[in-house]
Amino acid sequence: YNSNKAPQGFVVYWPYTTRPRGRFTIAAKHHITIAEIYESELVDIEKAIAHYEQAADYYKGEESISSANKCLLKVGAYAAQLEQYAKAIEIYEQVGSSTMDNPLLKYSAKEYFFKASLCHFIVDELNAKLAVEKYEEMFPAFSDSRECKLLKKLLDAHEEQNCEAFTEAIKEFDSISRLDQWQTTMLLRIKKTIQGDEGDLK
Repeated sequence: YNSNKAPQGFVVYWPYTTRPRGRFTIAAKHHITIAEIYESELVDIEKAIAHYEQAADYYKGEESISSANKCLLKVGAYAAQLEQYAKAIEIYEQVGSSTMDNPLLKYSAKEYFFKASLCHFIVDELNAKLAVEKYEEMFPAFSDSRECKLLKKLLDAHEEQNCEAFTEAIKEFDSISRLDQWQTTMLLRIKKTIQGDEGDLK
């Protein structure tokens, strides 16, 4: 383990050159701790991303897919905030695909495909349309979700460059299912690509 990657003032020593089962989890938790320090105390998101990715790799080594996905979702959210949309899309699609066949987790899959679609939408409207169609084909339950219906309304409003319809669709959705800060940020970025936008969702 390279202690140079730890935040200043933290010395990390990893004495094992081989890692039997179980040690991957210890290493993963260690990286999460460092990522959280970068996240909250040092506010260095790029380094936080790197440590969450490393933690996800270690969890995959233990076949702890659920724990790996939690780390990857952190990476996806931060990557999108930093406008690294291709990276975010890849992660949300990967996590969505791994959860959609799990009876306990499939309900979450629609959220991940929704987030991937928003990232596509920021980059290109046509890409977003194609992505939504792909996710509906991959995961038929997505078609009936409120998230998918919202995306279709937003795509129509965007194609018509209709700011009012775009905002109304978001308000309607938000009145039943509250949008989180990340989703609101992404929707604002999309809305700014509509001519005559005033830069808010009111």
